[in-house]
Amino acid sequence: MNYEAALELMKNTRSIRRFKADPLPGAFIDQINDAGRWAPSGFNQQPWEFIVIRKPAIKNKIIEFCGASGQQSGQMETAREDWQKTPKWEPARMENDFRSAPVFILVCGDTRTQAGLPMSVRCDKTRLQGIFTSSLANAFLYMHMAASSLGLASQWVSATATPYAQCMIKDLLAIPQAMEIYDMLVVGYPAMKPRPKLLRDKAKMVHYDQCDSESFRTDEEVKDFIRKARAWNIATEKRKADL
Repeated sequence: MNYEAALELMKNTRSIRRFKADPLPGAFIDQINDAGRWAPSGFNQQPWEFIVIRKPAIKNKIIEFCGASGQQSGQMETAREDWQKTPKWEPARMENDFRSAPVFILVCGDTRTQAGLPMSVRCDKTRLQGIFTSSLANAFLYMHMAASSLGLASQWVSATATPYAQCMIKDLLAIPQAMEIYDMLVVGYPAMKPRPKLLRDKAKMVHYDQCDSESFRTDEEVKDFIRKARAWNIATEKRKADL
């Protein structure tokens, strides 16, 4: 694959939250999981485990747990700073968009693999958690891009890692305590086309050699982008809800 083709795949790999209910070939799921196996991990400890969920009853329970967590998230949004409380966040319109997807894939991390890291890492809680999380993120992104390469839609459902949802899902699926749910990849055929992505100006984010405070955005410029990004995301979700 040349750079242009790789970049095009990256551009087309997006979280899509509207799915057709059509079943997926088992070969597609196997290919997505296989891609995750090849991701880089800290000291090659490969902490990931993939749990594929297709049974409607189990999927519905996970949707229920994520919905309960989403309600808490919505309440927490009222605590935002005054300068970014508008436009209003509307979690009720966004929750459970993934319920029609035919396949859920939970990506879990085996904390026991941390014993294979250097002692200098094991004795540093920040580095220990950082390497563990980065390894799982690498696998997840590989799987996300693999789904895109197969013409599928996929979504990151991070609510599965919140305390309540994680506790309930682990109990539901009998996941051992040594495992941590990192995230859940929802996969299916797309039922919508995503909007163009809001991107920062490349010239303003790439720096060479020496930098100083004037090389980076001001506090107000950062706040301005946050406002734009939140407004963009909310408008996108409202558009999906109206489809």
